[in-house]
Amino acid sequence: MQMLTSRPPVPIYPFERDEATGSNSFSIARSAGGLPYEADVLLPHRKAYFMLVFTKHATGRHWVDAVPYVRQDRTLYFSTPSQLLVKEEPTPFWGTRLTFTSEFLALQQNAALRHLPLIQNPQNGHELPLTAADEAVVDDLLAKIEAEYQRPGEWQHQMLSAYLTVLLTYLSRLYTEQFPGGEPSADQRLLRTYRARIETHFHELHEVSAYAEMLHISAGHLSEVVKAQSGKSAIKHLHERLVLEAKRLLFYTPQSLKEIAFDLGFSDASYFNRFFKRETGLTPAEYRASIRKMYQ
Repeated sequence: MQMLTSRPPVPIYPFERDEATGSNSFSIARSAGGLPYEADVLLPHRKAYFMLVFTKHATGRHWVDAVPYVRQDRTLYFSTPSQLLVKEEPTPFWGTRLTFTSEFLALQQNAALRHLPLIQNPQNGHELPLTAADEAVVDDLLAKIEAEYQRPGEWQHQMLSAYLTVLLTYLSRLYTEQFPGGEPSADQRLLRTYRARIETHFHELHEVSAYAEMLHISAGHLSEVVKAQSGKSAIKHLHERLVLEAKRLLFYTPQSLKEIAFDLGFSDASYFNRFFKRETGLTPAEYRASIRKMYQ
């Protein structure tokens, strides 16, 4: 079957260089009632970087992976590069926005940060309500980060990394409290690696055996470990990721069902249709119609 010409279903916005500091991988900005977002965030998109938004006061609603969030005061919103975002309308915002790239996390002194729950985001979360005590800690750390960000010099990067380590570690503790599941144990390292491989390759690899080969273990061993550590079969993890991406595309894009099927690596659109209905109870067309009607 002839494949359709591939194209990104939604735009992916790169990290924009901060002209004031010259940073290509880290930024922080405060807002006191301004409209800091560009018009293009009113369209479905992904960001090619991590984002933390601490709201002291905000109004309006935005969506993350087809889930609506009414913005709340004293709340930390976070997003990872894989999540699909859209705002309904521009609204005033009081708080702080902090962004950083995967490259920033890959630096030697930051390498451990990549394994924190907030960064791994195994529960696909987005919102952390803060107590008054949490707010004081977060606000203080953000103020220190902002002060250091405005103070260039040979120690700036080390200081930013140190403050960010404390902030992300503190928020990761809140994450594990608010999203049950906790930090993966040593026995779950294979599960974590398998999930990471799925995130990278789910468009083209749909068989557990392909991931087992990539990890240099047998498919049986991979299936056994994944089932024991997560309570779900290895193939279920893969299917859930495919369904999540299919739902994103059905809800946020005008792509045809055939285009979505090919984008997700299904050479036969009718098989994609059967797969989606088996996993969700609805055909792709039924899901698209129902979800759009629900949130009109």
